Amino acid sequence: MDDLVRPRRQLLDIYSHALRAVDGRERVRRTLADTPLPGPLWCCAIGKAAASMTLGACDALGTGLRGGLLITKDGHLPSLTRGGRDAARLAAHGIIGLVAGHPLPDARSLAAGARLLDWLATRPADARFLFLISGGASSLVEVPIAGLGLAEVRRLNDWLLSHAIPIETMNRVRAAVSRIKGGGLLGALHGRPARVLAISDVPGNDPSLIGSGLLAPMRELPRHLAPLALPAWLRDWVERGLAERPADLAPGPAIELVATLDMALEAAAVAGRGAGLPVWRHEQSVVGEAGAAGHRLAAALRAGPPGLHVWGGETTVSLPAVPGRGGRNQHLALAAAIELAGRTDLLLLSAGTDGSDGPSEDAGALVDGLTLQRVAEAGFDARDALTRADSGTVLEASGDLIRTGPTGTNVTDLMLGWRS
Repeated sequence: MDDLVRPRRQLLDIYSHALRAVDGRERVRRTLADTPLPGPLWCCAIGKAAASMTLGACDALGTGLRGGLLITKDGHLPSLTRGGRDAARLAAHGIIGLVAGHPLPDARSLAAGARLLDWLATRPADARFLFLISGGASSLVEVPIAGLGLAEVRRLNDWLLSHAIPIETMNRVRAAVSRIKGGGLLGALHGRPARVLAISDVPGNDPSLIGSGLLAPMRELPRHLAPLALPAWLRDWVERGLAERPADLAPGPAIELVATLDMALEAAAVAGRGAGLPVWRHEQSVVGEAGAAGHRLAAALRAGPPGLHVWGGETTVSLPAVPGRGGRNQHLALAAAIELAGRTDLLLLSAGTDGSDGPSEDAGALVDGLTLQRVAEAGFDARDALTRADSGTVLEASGDLIRTGPTGTNVTDLMLGWRS
């Protein structure tokens, strides 16, 4: 294990360097400093990185920020009782903070949707807006179509999350049954100008899919949704939602991407080179079922040259009826650990850039060739844990989980491999 201490520490340092490169506060501050906005602004931030992005706006705009609304998930809103400086800064700029459900929407998500519409309606007729959007917004705010309430919204999201649906497809389905997604929120602006900065958590960085496109009209929703194999109840809701959508959605404002996965991957590569490592950046996104992806990455690491290997992407997990603890990154890492067993020259880190992995508060895991041995010594079976989607339990026992807390960003997942 002593031979693994240094490379484990170095992989964690590289992961941290990548996170800093896409920090929401710094990316928003720099963007607004480079291209200032005229006149006083009202700020609306929604997503897992909403707080950090809003703080960046406060830093850049100062007294030019009249106030705002910030909607994020539990644990991501700065508190006056936990250090207090960031919370005090938000309060001093008139920022109202709300928390809501994620990854499943809850009653607070519907309340946040109603509050968002009311907040926009009560801003001045000459108001200018700055929207800050990041991943997680799909669950955090919702105004469903007629006939759907919280139970239906939760059923839809639970089905999407448990059936290994790619995020871009998820967000199109969510938009179809929402009055504010897929560009639906544009009507609440009533022609008032808005600038939109976003952190991308979707493949290909399609801005219309980030947060299910609150300010991006999805004009081809019927074409995208028609071939999907949806259950009858969900197909009915989608068709009702499509029929309710306005036919004349106005074009939305340009959506500027301030942080992407490519930025994080490049930062990881730079950090690896700075540490004197040969770096192999793999351009193909890591997608598909997490277990299979873990096997693929481990096999590539076993067959590849020495040095740092860098991948990025977002996988999925098909959940059993009663899943255990964990998320897609932990699932991928545990599957990889099976392939790496016995190799003290190989390590693999897989972690979310937002600091959370699925419904857990762990960011992911860092496994090595002795992980499977530690799992067995703790009395667990790795293959059984994968079948039960309980990777987090065994990786906690092996000491391989990564916990960062909220990172202030969200550009999907980062995978780092090490071969000495």
